[in-house]
Amino acid sequence: MGDKINLTLQPRELQGKKVARLRKEGIVPGVVYGQGIDPIIVQSPYREIEVAVRDAGKHAPVQLTVDGKKKIAMIKDVDRDPVKARIRHVAFHAVKANEVVTAEVPIRLIGEGESEAERAGLVVLQAIEQIEVKARPAELPEALEVSLASLVTTEDKLTLADITLPRGVEFADAELDHELVVANVYEPAALQAANDAAGGDAEEASAEDVPAENGEDVPAAEKAE
Repeated sequence: MGDKINLTLQPRELQGKKVARLRKEGIVPGVVYGQGIDPIIVQSPYREIEVAVRDAGKHAPVQLTVDGKKKIAMIKDVDRDPVKARIRHVAFHAVKANEVVTAEVPIRLIGEGESEAERAGLVVLQAIEQIEVKARPAELPEALEVSLASLVTTEDKLTLADITLPRGVEFADAELDHELVVANVYEPAALQAANDAAGGDAEEASAEDVPAENGEDVPAAEKAE
């Protein structure tokens, strides 16, 4: 893990459709829930929530301070405006320090542009961007790293078996196929031909295809409070 991500939340009084007033004032509503605790409805200035969501994603624990009390939590859901992409609501799942949690972490390719395959003009494409793992909150990695150094020809590939998991970390799915491909090597010409063939079938979505929100933009998590 890197530096701790800290966030202070204030108890919230407004609920339901009234939270629209908070959003207009630059305040993001949220909820903190977890095993053995009653859900706590909270709020925080937009900028502070935005930074925590950006830094933690759904794979890093957040050190919460709620009404003066400390809690460790994972971000479980972030509701955004479908047009402006602004955060409208955040749900935090409080966990214990010694509790094993499941989180989705990025897979990071190391040594891009330095493999023998790339130096020969071949192209490496990542097939899996993230994967679920299990670990205690403090042991959750920022990312799982895999080196491209072994890639030489189009016959080569990287799989989950090539990833060395940090101590205390396991793949969440015990039956996961470790031969699942993480990255492949392609000839540029073959890749371009495949892209050209696929391009003829793609259609751009029109504005009419985008569903509109009904009335007040109240997230599902907010309605359930």
